[in-house]
Formats: sequence, C-alpha cells, structure tokens
Amino acid sequence: MAQFKNEFLWWQRGVVYQIYPRSFKDTTGNGIGDLQGIIEKLDYLQNLGVDAIWLSPFYPSPMADFGYDVADYCDVDPMFGDLATFDRLVAETHARNLKIIIDWVPNHSSDQHPWFIESRSSRDNPKRDWYIWRDPALNGGPPNNWGSFFGGPAWTYSEVTGQYYLHQFCKEQPELNWRNPEVRDAMYDTLRFWLEHSVDGFRMDVIGLLLKDKDLRDNPPNPNAPPNLPANDLFSRLLQVHNMYLDENHVLMREIRQVLDAYRDRCAIGELWGPLPMWVKYYGEQGDELHLPFNFRLMDGMIWDAQRMRASVDAMEAALPEFAWPNYVLGNHDRMRLATRFGGQAQTRVAAMLLLTLRGTPTIYYGEEIGMEDVKIPPDKIQDPQGINLGPERTRDVCRTPMQWDAGPNAGFSPAGVEPWLPVANDYQGRNVAEQAENTTSILTLYHHLLRLRCASPALYGGSYRPLDVEYDDVYIYLREAGVQRYLIALNFSAEPRSLALPEFNRGEIVLSTHLDRTGDVALNVCSLRANEGIILAL
Repeated sequence: MAQFKNEFLWWQRGVVYQIYPRSFKDTTGNGIGDLQGIIEKLDYLQNLGVDAIWLSPFYPSPMADFGYDVADYCDVDPMFGDLATFDRLVAETHARNLKIIIDWVPNHSSDQHPWFIESRSSRDNPKRDWYIWRDPALNGGPPNNWGSFFGGPAWTYSEVTGQYYLHQFCKEQPELNWRNPEVRDAMYDTLRFWLEHSVDGFRMDVIGLLLKDKDLRDNPPNPNAPPNLPANDLFSRLLQVHNMYLDENHVLMREIRQVLDAYRDRCAIGELWGPLPMWVKYYGEQGDELHLPFNFRLMDGMIWDAQRMRASVDAMEAALPEFAWPNYVLGNHDRMRLATRFGGQAQTRVAAMLLLTLRGTPTIYYGEEIGMEDVKIPPDKIQDPQGINLGPERTRDVCRTPMQWDAGPNAGFSPAGVEPWLPVANDYQGRNVAEQAENTTSILTLYHHLLRLRCASPALYGGSYRPLDVEYDDVYIYLREAGVQRYLIALNFSAEPRSLALPEFNRGEIVLSTHLDRTGDVALNVCSLRANEGIILAL
C-alpha cells in the first residue's frame, strides 16, 4: 500500500482545504481573521484529515476587492500579520505534515501599487506600458465595448494623462500588460519570492485573462444573455471573445510552470472557466502547463441532479489526456455555499461523499465540514463590490461569513464585544465545530471518517473510476479500484428510498454510510439506500 501511495505526488493524493483568512479566526479583536488565527487552528485542520491549506489573499491592499487588489505582491497586510507571522505559519503547517498554497493575483494589481502610481503619472513614465492604456474612442468614450465583471465599462478615464486604463473588475484593479517582458519578469520574481518562503504551490487567480487581443477589438453581443440584467451589467451582454482565453496564454502558462519547476515538488493551480475542450488545454500538450486547472463543473451552473453530475464527471474523465490528473470543487468564496445551493442539509452529506470519493484532488471550502449555509446580509452590511454594484442578490458576502467554532459570542470567531466584519450565521449555536465534534453522527464526524478512509485507501486516493448504470435516474453509482481493492460508491440524490439490483456483484461490506449508523456485510442482489443516503461498500 505504501509503495502505491508513493507513486502519487502530494497534490494528487491529498485533499485541499480553502481558508478565507478574513473569516477564519480573529486573534486581534478587530473583527477580521488573521494569520495567527490560522496558526491556532492548524491542529484542528490536521485532526480533520486534510493534506494542504489554500489561503485567499493576505497581501497589503486597500481592500477594494478584499485582497484581490494587491498593493504589494511580496508582503503581508498588517491586518493579517507580517512576514514573520507568515513564516511561522509555513513552519507550523509543515511541522504537521501539511502543505500550504497561496493565492497569486497576476491579472491585475491595486491602483495603489507603486507600479501603477508610476504608470499613471505621465505618458512617458518608464512603467507606462506596464498597464493597458488607450486613447478615448472617436466619440470620446471608452476604447472598446468591454464590460467589467463588477458592472459598468471595463475602462476608467484618467484626467492626468487623458487616456483610459483597462480593468475587468473594480476600477481600483488596473490590469497588468502581460505583453510587456518587464511585467512578466517582475511577476515571475513575485512567485520566486514566495517559493523562497517555502510555499508549496499557488492558486492563480483568473489565469485565463492574462493576455488580451492585441487590437482590443469589441466583443460581439451575447445572443443568450439573461433577460432583465441590471442596466450596468455590460459584461453579461457580450461574448467574451477578445478579452480572455486567447491561445497565446499557453506561452505564459509554460513560462509560469518553468518558474515552479525550478523548485522541488511545487503545484500550479489555475482558476479557469469555459468549455471543456478549452479548459483541458491548460494542462499543456505535454503536461507542461498547470498541474490542476480548477474544475468548477460540479458547482458552476449545475443543479443537484445525479445524472447531470455523472455526465459532468464522465465527460471530464473522457477529455483528460493520460498524464492529466482530475480535480473537483463543490464550493468556494465566489459561489453560494454547498448546503444552500443544493437545497438544504439533507444532501450535504451525499455531496461530501461524492467530493471525497471521486478520482482526483478535492478542495473543501472552509465551513463545508459543518454544513455552513449562506447568511443573509442586510443591505447596509454588504461589503462585496459585486453586490454593491450589481445588486444585493449578487453579493458574495453570503458565503464568506465567519467560521463557526463554538456556541460562544461571535461563534468563537472574534472576542465578545467585537463586531465581525460580516454577520455571523443565526444558527451558529447549534451548528459549530465544538458541538459537532461531540456528536458521533454529525456531518463533521462524517468528514473525519471520509477523509481517513480516503487517505488509507489506494482505490480512493489513486484508483480508477468506472460508473455503473442503474434503474433510477436519481442514483449515481461508481467503482473505485486499485489492485485487489475495490469500493462501490452508491449515492441517492432522492428524498425517497431506493432499492437497486446489482447482479454484477455478490456481496459487499458497508464501510461507511452518510447516516453514520450502519456497517457490515450485505448481499448485493438488492442494494438498499435510504432517502438522501450514500454508502461506500468494500467488494
């Protein structure tokens, strides 16, 4: 078994846990989570059974987009700590045999970054071409019709120099000009800075946006744009043809990979959307680009449906080159929480079993292990620029609320008497780590069992995947196999019990049920699943 495990790199066999630092643990009493808070919770994460932590941005930033507007790529914002604290975090993480992945935001900086301050100062400044500047259109308006993700045009006019600069997010996030070799060299140096601080990998923000059309041509209208869009949602009204996922991007992916490959055993993870044929190219024709293009297909626009989930998994498995390693995500800081998106708590356990038994690297978003749900944010408490600009229903704050540690004040996130940066969920006194740790049938306990079983089972962390056809459309069954070890995973997406005929098999042993109340040998001429139940059977 050990020999088989050594055939896989840590980012293949491991489980990643995403931490949104602002919302994990506040140790300073300012209502905002910090790096010391993460250090204090590393024993919890080690005991949970994950293998790596991924930190959303902690860089110096004016926080127009909560750290995704970076004012210094090589430091820590004082609200989170300092470089010495970060180095302690890395050391403490590694001491527990965990890996650490950090966000890298290469597409855009803050407008307060020294590079941009220079760039906007005059047309002949040496860093002018580090960002994308253009003259107004003939009518005096923006240079083209591109829209911002956060509403309005993707261009802001600067009175200082009489030109517009490009930003596809907030106006405080000007886009770097990756066609400039000096920019590329400077950004690769920021990777090396953190590699020298012993990080194990990078999650690379909006990595497919780096290069834009040389001529900045207008994007065509989107014939399938949703009706009743906000008036300022120019982005959704267009097909994103000339502003992202250009074929030229692959040159940059190979250069980035070369930087990481100069260091031992590092991992490049890229945030990508788009159709499967485009997405899969980011592995590289020779496996020389991203190790893991993030796969959002089980959550992005996907309803909780057994056959749709299976179709998504099967399509990706069929599309992957032999060298490519799959990965799955069911939640993150940009999407509604898993329990909310899939209709409440009943199916969160089935979703956990799905995520942690598919072939490939899973990523867990903080709080999923206790079934955290979206929190309704009062309009006057909304922080997210997307929600402020496009309406309360578009805010991402709902999935970024404080981690629920215990039943005490502020759910144990901040000291008593402190107002957290976002409201704590109303259900925190009954839904928190401390309460669930004492409950042998809680969803937290289920995550513990799933993670330990996965870590100890070659079939689960590295085996093959084969789906099975069954008579019910609301049941998803698949085999995971490695050598003589075989597991059958049966997931009931229905609120009704299901009895399945599995003539291919004789008997099996239930090693885990999502209900955490049954194990043992069963005959498989009829496999019985209760409502909203998943089981793992050893064959």
